[in-house]
Amino acid sequence: MEIDRKDPLTPTLDTSNQNLGSFGNRLKQARISKDLTLDDVAAELFILRRHLEAIEAEDFRSLPQAAFARGFVINYAKYVGLDPDEIAESFNRNYPDELKKKSVDDIESPLKPMGTLQREGRRSIRINPLLVLGLIGLIILAVFLIRTISNAKDASQVETQDTAVIDDLSDSEQSAGAAVTSTVVSGGDDLQSSGSALNLDAANAQEATLDFRVTDTTPLTVVDATGKTLLTGEQAAGNYKLSGKAPFNVQIGNVSNVTLNLNGESIKLNEFAQNNQANFSLAP
Repeated sequence: MEIDRKDPLTPTLDTSNQNLGSFGNRLKQARISKDLTLDDVAAELFILRRHLEAIEAEDFRSLPQAAFARGFVINYAKYVGLDPDEIAESFNRNYPDELKKKSVDDIESPLKPMGTLQREGRRSIRINPLLVLGLIGLIILAVFLIRTISNAKDASQVETQDTAVIDDLSDSEQSAGAAVTSTVVSGGDDLQSSGSALNLDAANAQEATLDFRVTDTTPLTVVDATGKTLLTGEQAAGNYKLSGKAPFNVQIGNVSNVTLNLNGESIKLNEFAQNNQANFSLAP
């Protein structure tokens, strides 16, 4: 009688783990044993969560082409510590024949993006460069139009002010016979007979002295009869004594900040002012 004895030193192959189920269930059990969630695996392997769920449920129709799905399964097996070759073989055995044919047809056509390298929920944003250029062009055009309209308004206001000064001074000439005009305040016998307030010492009609007192910074320009510029630009507060050939062309940007004497006689600047600005000619 022979007794079949097993060698106690020879290990026996325990296939109980291999019979726990197909590859999907084995992957799921291995993941749970490592205390991993589907989100953990998805973040590590860059595989969409829905694809991991389909692998564990062996829902082949929710997976991409067979070649891609097989790659997902192999990477999943490696990550959770299972034999990738064994899991891949189980995947091949269970993969439906009709889907295998469809996968072959899809491979022959241009590949479609599977989204395996994108985080779930992330969407790419595409910007049309023509739209960007169009918006930039509209902004530039709007700025140009605004500046053009603003400059046109400023020019119109200046022209209106100059015309008003000329009209006022012309009326004053006709009514009083004064030597003060929008261009020249001339001296002589006619100025004396007119009784004008600017009938100053006629003997000094050619040479004259101007005394400006500026109480606050204001634009001030003075040019004598020879064309010589005696003063120009922004003038700080202070006293300015000027001498030159009359008549003088005087431009004041802020009349309320300036007082003027011609050869010691006070000049009423308000008579020449429009909107607190004055542009006139002056002679003794």
